[in-house]
Amino acid sequence: MAATRRAQRTKTQLPFCYYEGFLEKRSFKDKISRRLWASLCGRSLFFYNNSKDNDYVDKQDLSSFISLTDDCSHDRKLDAARFHLRLEDDDIYLTAPSLEARELWKGFIYSVVKLEVPTSLNLLPGQIHMLREAVDKEIERLKDIAENSATTQASITVATTEPGDYLPVLSEMPACFHRVLREDAENLLEKNKEKGNLLLRPSRDGNSFAVTTRQDFGGPVFRHYRVTRIPAGGFAIALDNPITCTSLHDVINYLMLKTGGVFKPLVLEHTYEESIVYVEDNKENGEQSVRCASSSPVSVPTPKLPPKPAPRKKVSDPKESIYLNSDEDFSEEEAYVPPLALSKPPGRGLVHQTSMPDLQIGPGGALLPPTRPRSATENPATKPRRSTPPLAVAESLSQSFNEELKQKVLLRGVSD
Repeated sequence: MAATRRAQRTKTQLPFCYYEGFLEKRSFKDKISRRLWASLCGRSLFFYNNSKDNDYVDKQDLSSFISLTDDCSHDRKLDAARFHLRLEDDDIYLTAPSLEARELWKGFIYSVVKLEVPTSLNLLPGQIHMLREAVDKEIERLKDIAENSATTQASITVATTEPGDYLPVLSEMPACFHRVLREDAENLLEKNKEKGNLLLRPSRDGNSFAVTTRQDFGGPVFRHYRVTRIPAGGFAIALDNPITCTSLHDVINYLMLKTGGVFKPLVLEHTYEESIVYVEDNKENGEQSVRCASSSPVSVPTPKLPPKPAPRKKVSDPKESIYLNSDEDFSEEEAYVPPLALSKPPGRGLVHQTSMPDLQIGPGGALLPPTRPRSATENPATKPRRSTPPLAVAESLSQSFNEELKQKVLLRGVSD
């Protein structure tokens, strides 16, 4: 089987270009040096035949950067300046058209790889400002890649031959990647058919990807292609003869290349409102109208705090036991209110009964009231005299009369 030609990424799909210009490139792989148009996009050097080409002919990744030094050997061109780019897997000899261009190339390469502006180069203040902007953009780009990689690693992973070992998708996702399902992908392509007809999405099983395309053939026609992850590295388009690609970008470019540019990736740009727009209800007729708020700055008044209430004085409850400790701390300013004095009821207090009185039974089995014990403090001299009731007087008179009557009867009997 013939080797599949690797699809290239176009300039629109590459990262932001920090610096570009003509360079003569020669390495151990190249027999002769070639004059190419070089573009520093992200942490990679892309080489084109000329500045108008859309597809690059060579790419050099700078992630394995070791050093960058000047080459003092003379060139056939007196104004040219050489420098040596040393990587872990290759040595590249580059020639810039001038000394100033060489300093700029060295400054941008150092800034992108080290993420700091070099201080040992002879650069103008404006050029140093350009290097600082490149460092800020590269830091932001790497941050976005790390966030996308973390999200993709959590949602889409493919198991290798060893259980528990996973290969996350660490490469940068294409711009046409949309996290939608099959039905949503078809609706998205149908609504935005003027912007593109191809998108990349996660597969339903969560372990692979899928490419969804839309074309008009008597109506909308949708097709879906499965893209699986190869454990050894890369991706494969699951066709009758599987097509292997090194990255998801190459998957998209391969489909575009094989169809002669018929497939166009769907890239949606997020738009944001430039003014505050809101819907207002009319209370009189119940109709709604769209209003646009003014964008003039408005000073928001600082809300005033309510006054702090004064501490209330605690009045002690007279019924509360004086032996109970309160959980609250009272300040010295709180006035002490003495407990109210309870007035004693008039009259003599009740004599408390300490023993059970003896019960007395009268004639007929009736209970008689208990006899009240004489108080220890009560004596005949201090005991108040009680008035004799009338019944007692009548009984005493009847007894004396009976005694007198009996004596008379006895005397008459003696005389007879």
